[in-house]
Amino acid sequence: MLEKIIERTNQYIDSMPKKERKIYGQFFTSMETARYMANLFEIPHQRRLTILDAGAGSGILSCALAERLDSIEEIEEIEITCYETDENVFSLLKENLSYMQTCSRKKISSIILTENYITSQYLDFNHMLGGNWDPKKYDLVIGNPPYMKIPKDAPEAIAMPEVCYGAPNLYFIFAAMGLFNLKEDGELVYIIPRSWTSGAYFKRFRSYFLSEGKLMHIHLFGSRNKVFDKEDVLQETIIVKVKKTNIKPESVTITSTNSNKDFSRCSLLEVPYDLVVAGEDFYVYLVTNKDEMDVLNKLHKWKNTLPDIGLRMKTGLTVDFRNWDILRDEEEEGAIPLFYSQHIKEGEVHFPIQKEHEYMVTEQKGLMQDNRNYLFVKRFTAKEEPRRLQCGVYLAKNFPQYTKISTQNKINFIDGLTREMSECLVYGLYVLFNSSVYDKYYRILNGSTQVNSTEINSMPVPGLDVIQEMGRKVMKSKDMSEENCNIILEEYCV
Repeated sequence: MLEKIIERTNQYIDSMPKKERKIYGQFFTSMETARYMANLFEIPHQRRLTILDAGAGSGILSCALAERLDSIEEIEEIEITCYETDENVFSLLKENLSYMQTCSRKKISSIILTENYITSQYLDFNHMLGGNWDPKKYDLVIGNPPYMKIPKDAPEAIAMPEVCYGAPNLYFIFAAMGLFNLKEDGELVYIIPRSWTSGAYFKRFRSYFLSEGKLMHIHLFGSRNKVFDKEDVLQETIIVKVKKTNIKPESVTITSTNSNKDFSRCSLLEVPYDLVVAGEDFYVYLVTNKDEMDVLNKLHKWKNTLPDIGLRMKTGLTVDFRNWDILRDEEEEGAIPLFYSQHIKEGEVHFPIQKEHEYMVTEQKGLMQDNRNYLFVKRFTAKEEPRRLQCGVYLAKNFPQYTKISTQNKINFIDGLTREMSECLVYGLYVLFNSSVYDKYYRILNGSTQVNSTEINSMPVPGLDVIQEMGRKVMKSKDMSEENCNIILEEYCV
């Protein structure tokens, strides 16, 4: 059944310019991925099943699920509801659903709704506004939602303030509404980017999604460019199965493959639920092996974060390309140093390095910070680099001629809420962030190459006294290597 539908879909993809499909955030699921998603469901023991496929495209996922249900004798009737707004794909979707009905041994009824999935039922979601108090619910929800950022004043964003912050992406709005559309104890299987798993931007969505439902299964792909056939997708994508229930499972099943072709060679890991979904912000930790589980167990013993102990990571203050007029290549009267990621070398901050625009002349207070001790951390690293966290100790005493300095916005810095951070405290922070354990922890928490201050400020850290002890040890040894930081940190992770 599914092979024919995939063949038709590939013909459609070849005939439709990518620019046209991008308008709708359209990326089509491969046959192997669709079958894998369909097989993740725990099928209810009942005669009749209702299925929702919002953003149905050509109907690949609906057909994959119907194909699986076709072999289950207990099921007699299947009702499929598809939402789709792209007029270009209407006829293909209709043909595919019709073909599926003729091939199946079951009694299948299908309906295609061409209205906007979100805005057509937002009153139901926000029932206090006067929507239907008994909206239609489904046994199973499957989806490959549109991947498209929309303005914060777009109708879909305005319709769902409970889950939206700023300019949202349609994929997580669809996921939230999909969960809403589930019957109690029903299951949702979606293929979506992993970006929602951390960060303040997705906090409202995570709070809703993981309160109303519980993660049961996560599938990770080893390569981000092999998830969708015939498509270039830069987002790191995952498959999630969520059950609509208040009962927290003991564990989450996490599987992974290197491509979308051979799901028979999945690695499999059962991870305690509280290790995967943690904290008030509902961060989701995507662990792939026991070593990463050990990393989480080690650091989660500490209950403090940087803000808890009076410190905070911030993003550099100066966007250089917006301030060309105040940048200088040479030092001059009134100029202050502007620090870039290139100034961070082998655990220390070196200045000057004969780089262009190393100085700036400004009276703007928002672009200046006090010349005091900091830990600088690079914001951006290359995907192939061995470390995500790359940091350097900045000591004010090395630059006594300045009362103010500035930092380019491609680095982060850890600042103290007190006037001065002692040298041993800065060195202790260096031990943490230069260790293998913290680097692995951050990679588990965030799959991108960008180091975000929000995530760093959520990471567990020991108390100030322990950090200072670590700093004294690394200062005494004069060994700033990752290996030495690992040795020092290990003493306190037992």
